[in-house]
Amino acid sequence: MRVHLGSDHAGYERKAAIAAWLREQGHDVVDHGPLTYDPQDDYPPFVLRAAEGVVNEPGSVAVVLGGSGNGEQIAANKVQGVRAALAWDEDTAALARRHNDANVLSLAGRKTTEQEALRLVEIFLSTDFEGDRHARRLAMISAYERGEGLPPLPA
Repeated sequence: MRVHLGSDHAGYERKAAIAAWLREQGHDVVDHGPLTYDPQDDYPPFVLRAAEGVVNEPGSVAVVLGGSGNGEQIAANKVQGVRAALAWDEDTAALARRHNDANVLSLAGRKTTEQEALRLVEIFLSTDFEGDRHARRLAMISAYERGEGLPPLPA
């Protein structure tokens, strides 16, 4: 699987470990940066490129990292077609895929150990989307994103 990566200075170290692990697992890694550590790096240039990579390459996913992962998730979700989810434990990593068909995983570089981050990535990559009622919900979000207005309220 092709996996796009992007981070800021706070996620740089975890991103490097994730990239190495992904390659060991046979994944095709596209690292959008930063490629060297700079404490002044901001996440938008790197995360937005990773998110666009996912949209431009159907079937690929991305992992984005920062200090908390919040800003990275927000930035990634600005790219039309991205469903970025912040995961902080095994359940949220699995549910991001199972219920939300997330194509971008956002992680907190300062709040997860290397081992925890690798486990969350592993779960994210190995979990399938359930579809069914979750597909109906995603269709509503996609329609709104395309400018089709708010979904109707239930009767």
